[in-house]
Amino acid sequence: MSDTIQSAFHLERRPFGKDVPCEHLWLDDARTLAIDRMLDAVTHRKHVLVEGEPGCGKTTVLRALQSRLSPVHFRPVYVSHVTLGPRDFYRLLAFALGVEAKATAAALFAAVQAEIQSLHREHRQHPVLVLDECHLMPDTTLGHLHVLANFGWDALPLLSLVLVGLPELHDRLRLGIHRSLLSRIALCVELKPTSPDQTAAYVRQRVAAAGGRAELFAPDALAVLHELTGGLLRSIDTVAEAALALAAERDLKLVDRELVVRAWHLTPLA
Repeated sequence: MSDTIQSAFHLERRPFGKDVPCEHLWLDDARTLAIDRMLDAVTHRKHVLVEGEPGCGKTTVLRALQSRLSPVHFRPVYVSHVTLGPRDFYRLLAFALGVEAKATAAALFAAVQAEIQSLHREHRQHPVLVLDECHLMPDTTLGHLHVLANFGWDALPLLSLVLVGLPELHDRLRLGIHRSLLSRIALCVELKPTSPDQTAAYVRQRVAAAGGRAELFAPDALAVLHELTGGLLRSIDTVAEAALALAAERDLKLVDRELVVRAWHLTPLA
């Protein structure tokens, strides 16, 4: 099927889609350093907190981290549906680990912990449990996580938790009921929106990775794109793709400031 944006700009694929290969992920120095620190933390079997506003690139950082985890030594498990009570959460976790679901919450908990111990004992693999959207997790489930990671009277670090969410997750963890979990987290990674220069570099890298051989956005277009989106990568993707679609409709080869503004008004972000 013909794609108007790809055809108009002679691209191999749409530059601002989600299906970006790991080798083409855009990572600035701060995000690269964050991934290095996260890798060091889980290598030493510690827990990590990743926080940031919606669309600031948390999932991108997680994908980059996963690509650097050796499948021989690590077993990454990603769970995004965290709005569950403890029993259903353990059932979902058992499914993700390939464990037979049990009838009771206690049996589910025991089966999950047994599988984690088995991964270490039989496969020499360290499980890394990535829990996305943790700001939505009920207190009853969030309050269980430090118990889930408790092995050998809390002396055996057999599981690394990577808790991911909006900044309010950190605020929740500071509450008294979650102090046991907060005190066990060794690293906090805060992801921030891009600067104007980083927004321009991001757009150019995404276009180049899609096979673009020329500048598709004028400098003033990149400036207003940053201003309108606040440097949030997901919003940049949305507006930049809408601008390319408008340019393709008008048979224009360069996106200017006016076109970005018009595109922005076509999105729910306006």
